[in-house]
Amino acid sequence: MLARLAIRDFVIVERLELEFSRGFGALTGETGAGKSILIDALALALGERADSGVVRAGREKAEVSATFDVSALEHVRTWLAAQDLEAGDELILRRVVDAGGRSRAYINGSPCTVQQLREVGEFLVDIHGQHAHQSLLRSEAQRLLLDAHGGLQESVRAVAAAWREWRQLQDRLEVARAGSEASSREREILQWQIRELEQLGFSAREWGELEAEQRLLAHAASLIEGAQYALAALSEGEGACQSRVAGVVDRLQEMAQVDPALGETAALLQSVQAELGEAVSALRRYSDRVDLDPARLAQVEERMNAVLGLARKHRVDPESLPALLDEWRDRLGRLEEAADVDALAARAEAARESYLGLARTLSAGRRQAAESLARAVSAQMQDLALGSGRFEVGLLPIPGGSAHGLEQVEFRVGGLAASEARPLAKVVSGGELSRISLALQVVTSRNASVPTLIFDEVDVGIGGGVAEIVGRLLHQLGRERQVLCVTHLPQVAARADWHWQVSKAGQADGTTSRIVVLDAEGRVEEVARMLGGVEITRTTRDHARELLLGS
Repeated sequence: MLARLAIRDFVIVERLELEFSRGFGALTGETGAGKSILIDALALALGERADSGVVRAGREKAEVSATFDVSALEHVRTWLAAQDLEAGDELILRRVVDAGGRSRAYINGSPCTVQQLREVGEFLVDIHGQHAHQSLLRSEAQRLLLDAHGGLQESVRAVAAAWREWRQLQDRLEVARAGSEASSREREILQWQIRELEQLGFSAREWGELEAEQRLLAHAASLIEGAQYALAALSEGEGACQSRVAGVVDRLQEMAQVDPALGETAALLQSVQAELGEAVSALRRYSDRVDLDPARLAQVEERMNAVLGLARKHRVDPESLPALLDEWRDRLGRLEEAADVDALAARAEAARESYLGLARTLSAGRRQAAESLARAVSAQMQDLALGSGRFEVGLLPIPGGSAHGLEQVEFRVGGLAASEARPLAKVVSGGELSRISLALQVVTSRNASVPTLIFDEVDVGIGGGVAEIVGRLLHQLGRERQVLCVTHLPQVAARADWHWQVSKAGQADGTTSRIVVLDAEGRVEEVARMLGGVEITRTTRDHARELLLGS
């Protein structure tokens, strides 16, 4: 669950540190006080898009840090380990956005990508925005909701992959049928080019070896001359260093018998004498190994010229020729496969059958999920003063299928404005849509594995007795999950297990938002404010106490 949230210089929040509890919590306050800013800050830590507008005016950067208790979430720790990130019982997501709009992301103190924040965030928090009911009018949102309710995400991904493979093969088949003559010419050219490179028999490593050998052979004369000069100076010439050092060592050793202080100097020169001997031996071995071989030099240079000629011909570096050969072989293989139209057609048909098999399995899962979702939402609608209505999920066939399966999902409602079920957008008012949206969110959240649910003013357009029912639903949901609701309804706030009040105040450097944890008396005053507006009377406070006692 969400344990702590730290916000600094975010929009109108200067500095805020919050400790979260289990159960159902309410966040209330005056309009414009910054209730939804708390949700926006958390969304930023979960990988939402960032821009310079989130940085408090006059500040260099905004920073948000969210801490989660993941001790009971083994799949989260497994994901962290797979990403080579520290995986303990506590998970800290941190996001920093500078005034220029650039952002940095961290997981448990290690730099990460925003995509990684989003991935792990999907395991932790589900945010239902205040305009969520509007997205329900889109077919795509309806399909995603149904698939999530049925736990069909893996099946959906498999269908999408099978669709892509089938369509790619089908496209290749159509190209093969339309361009067989051009394909034949390209195959001939590739076959000739491949033979030319294969006859060269060249590897990328060989080029470095050829360069080193050519350099050695081309400079063999000067290398031999230099080695002989060094040998003459050190050992073999008149007045060579080796014999002269030996003479000095002998003389110093004699002198050291008279004055032992010279013994150390004699010993140093003895080590020089030994190293000179090793150097002379190494030079002799080198002179024996280096040989003038004009014929071999000609062979090496001829080989290099052959390689360079083909490299220039195909406008690549010599080292890139082997990769070019692999590329041509791959292209030729695909062209030869395409040339066999019957074989390609058979592969495309097999891919089609594979797609249809997976899509039919997905369709069966959707039918079960549709029935389950329709029953659950219809039952929930009865509690939300939509007793005459019923919720249905239509599965409309798509000829030929699509990447999402064989059907389009359509949410329908019957019994409100007409007995026949019709698409959601055509039969409900704004207030009814808000309530149906809430029913869907409650039902689908119960089946989700996400431990923290956040509702940002999803109760807009709801009031009276329905508001009390909404509060009760969220309270019941809070027994199973951690729930936070930004609300303007006193009936909802009164059902909360814990309650925060948001307010704003003017300061010398601008308006700031602050949050206060309300005690019992503070909750009475806040609920009374929500009930009575500007002037709070004794009667209003009594009503507030009744609401709180009833919860």
